Amino acid sequence: MQLCKGQTGVVVGIQDVLFSQRSAYQHVQVWETDILGRMMTLDGIIMFTEHDEFVYHEMLAHPALCLLGHAPRVLIVGGGDGGALREVLRHAGVQAVDLVEIDELVIQAARRYFPALGGSFDDPRVRIHVCDGIQFVRGASVEMYDLVIVDSTDPHGFAEGLFAPPFYQACARLLKPGGVFVTLSESPFDPAYHHLVGKVHRDLETCFPVVETYLAYIPTYQMGMWSFAFASKRAHPVHDFDPAQAARLLQPFATQLRYYNPDVHRAAFALPNFVLQLIDESYLST
Repeated sequence: MQLCKGQTGVVVGIQDVLFSQRSAYQHVQVWETDILGRMMTLDGIIMFTEHDEFVYHEMLAHPALCLLGHAPRVLIVGGGDGGALREVLRHAGVQAVDLVEIDELVIQAARRYFPALGGSFDDPRVRIHVCDGIQFVRGASVEMYDLVIVDSTDPHGFAEGLFAPPFYQACARLLKPGGVFVTLSESPFDPAYHHLVGKVHRDLETCFPVVETYLAYIPTYQMGMWSFAFASKRAHPVHDFDPAQAARLLQPFATQLRYYNPDVHRAAFALPNFVLQLIDESYLST
């Protein structure tokens, strides 16, 4: 069976269909595969697999949390599978997390079929809001959060507004003065998303004084290379990063992490020339 994302595809062997149901927003399916473990798809697009979900979720959460050092209040927009939430909750300094997921069916499927991810929903620090993330952000209090993470589907349909300047501006408004914003910005190797990598970066620059793109390598995402955007009101993710502080924060659960560490943190922000060119089309043009 071939499941395509954008203009590329991944071929996997399907052993069983564990769950298949349509919500008001999308077709949610869970598959048992031959080598990737269980896999969730939304409208036929791979969201994550048990084989490599740890890369995406660790890199979505820990770079910002290790830079901040202390982030009592966190907002996750999307993230209905619970993976980003699991990583955020590893940090003892996190006191409260609001998770805003538009599709309750995703949460239900994660709870039932991915307990290693969905189990994080039951942590007493978590409040789950089943509603539109854009509307939630618009109504949130000013300077309420230390960290905002956007764990969205691709920028189509109901998720398109999560990749627009008005949403970024609303997120900047509800971050504390030292706050950090993190979102995905798709694959820089996929021609279908070349424009988006640079657009996300440049749009964030209109809202935040510090913006950097960083990378991770996720085999079941299109073409293997995946990008994230980091934005901050104050701190730079490399210049202000303290590896010793990060090591102390990670120490209680370091053996549980399979991808992120302080060395990976620094390396992730070192970008190949072709990615720099996507961000700034004038780069290397002379």
